[in-house]
Amino acid sequence: MFKILTLNNISVVGLERLPGARYEVASEMQSPDAILLRSFKMHDYTLPTSVKAVGRAGAGVNNIPVDKLSARGIPVFNAPGANANAVAELVLAGMLLASRNICQSWEFARHVEGDDASIDKQVEAGKKDFVGYELPGRTLGVIGLGAIGVRVANLAIKLGMKVMGFDPAITVQAAWKLSSDVQQASSVDDLLSKVDFVSFHVPLVDATRNMLSAERVKLMKKGAVVLNFSRQGIVDDAALVAALDAGKLYGYVCDFPSNLLKKHPRVITLPHLGASTEEAEDNCAVMVADQVREFLENGNITNSVNFPEVVMPRTEGYRIAIANANVPNMVGQISTTMAKAGLNIMDLLNKSKGNIAYTLADVETAIPAAVIKEIAAIEGVLAVRVL
Repeated sequence: MFKILTLNNISVVGLERLPGARYEVASEMQSPDAILLRSFKMHDYTLPTSVKAVGRAGAGVNNIPVDKLSARGIPVFNAPGANANAVAELVLAGMLLASRNICQSWEFARHVEGDDASIDKQVEAGKKDFVGYELPGRTLGVIGLGAIGVRVANLAIKLGMKVMGFDPAITVQAAWKLSSDVQQASSVDDLLSKVDFVSFHVPLVDATRNMLSAERVKLMKKGAVVLNFSRQGIVDDAALVAALDAGKLYGYVCDFPSNLLKKHPRVITLPHLGASTEEAEDNCAVMVADQVREFLENGNITNSVNFPEVVMPRTEGYRIAIANANVPNMVGQISTTMAKAGLNIMDLLNKSKGNIAYTLADVETAIPAAVIKEIAAIEGVLAVRVL
């Protein structure tokens, strides 16, 4: 039986994908085979030596020490696209909130006092301060055209907006789903100089930290609106506030409140609501539970942030899964070791991603413990499992 430790509340819909006959799931347990989590910060967490996989029921993995897990041969799974609709809807809501000054006017309406006749007069006199504008004909820039960015772009097109997109690493699958009406920007700078709204949908890595900087804000059109439902740190908040105070930008809508932002009159901060829908939580949990189960039972890997995608149908034989450093002659050493033991390889698949390589091999007969030990002792081998 496989043991699954949950470090956050995981949707029951997802946990039901792990049948009770084969899986024990609990928030406290000894020697788990895998960990499922959402926002739990693992960087200072002492990882049990028994752990073979970590699954994040969401897209971002900034709360997980991916490099440390890679060094131990542990794949980290996530659920890209499972929350795409939830985030995309919030981006559209953010554009409407900003363009129609909804939060500011709502705050005004909450604080008018007097009898109803007096309130009517105050409302009529005050509404001129909250005149907004409509979205059709305006241009939205989308930086990052993954599952969420593509959905945002397509929805904006349907609203009658013009859309520019930029993503030098767009996948073929994403490109197929992207509306042909979306214009391609040549660079981030090119996009920022031409749009009325810009929405970021990129991971937080060194290359994207402060992607929207003070220098880049200068490139933007006067009166533009910035939306960040991606990750805190993508936008230089201090630079945005300075641009708002100077009248350069019209509004900033983000999912990451701070003391700098939360009371600014031209900033709308939400409490990290991007994926906070029942549907998104269910979708993320289902996706990551299925992926972890497939890895534990069959060694197959899909949607891992640190391991290559490796999916090989099972044969009648016995399967071995090996994670190793991506260096020359690893497959040769592994296959030679099995050949010396008289093991006939029926099928083998090896792929790499960055510094990690992963091999699945099916053999006709049971794999002796001595062979497993010998493979594990090969320099560069990080983890070995027999399934």
